[in-house]
Amino acid sequence: MDQTRISLRPFSLSDADDFLSWANDERVTQFLRWGPVKSRDEALKYLQEVVITHPWRQSICLDNRSIGYVSVRPESGHDRHRAHISYAVGADYWGQGIVTAALRVAIPLAFKEFPYLVRLEALVEEPNNGSQRVLEKVGFQKEGFLRKYGVNKGEIRDLIIYSLLSTDEMV
Repeated sequence: MDQTRISLRPFSLSDADDFLSWANDERVTQFLRWGPVKSRDEALKYLQEVVITHPWRQSICLDNRSIGYVSVRPESGHDRHRAHISYAVGADYWGQGIVTAALRVAIPLAFKEFPYLVRLEALVEEPNNGSQRVLEKVGFQKEGFLRKYGVNKGEIRDLIIYSLLSTDEMV
């Protein structure tokens, strides 16, 4: 994959059709807290009410078409030195290094935009091997296995926690 074709940008309502093309796929949303988006109206509503209002959610674009997202959500108060990072990309683009390339752009931007940020954390469900590989490729450290830690789609699930510090070297 030619890395120059991959970019990050804020979402807009004009992304509704592209968003729907990957957000309606259960393979993509199986490890996300939200389920598949079923219609263009639902996509527009989700973009307007959730995505665009998010503190830092960027569209992963291939040739400026939305094919996924990366988001960083800083904690507040005494925990504002930490943020959670999450991402997804359409199944047609799995295994091509796109998310890895997008994270290599997103992480320095997040540390720059949130200067008080020291630590990025990612929580990954144990069966999500692809996401674990992506995090390890960019330099995240596996810190531990959290038994019955998170709820996804009504089920309490085991999670693996990864972190990257602002002082860590990205790979």
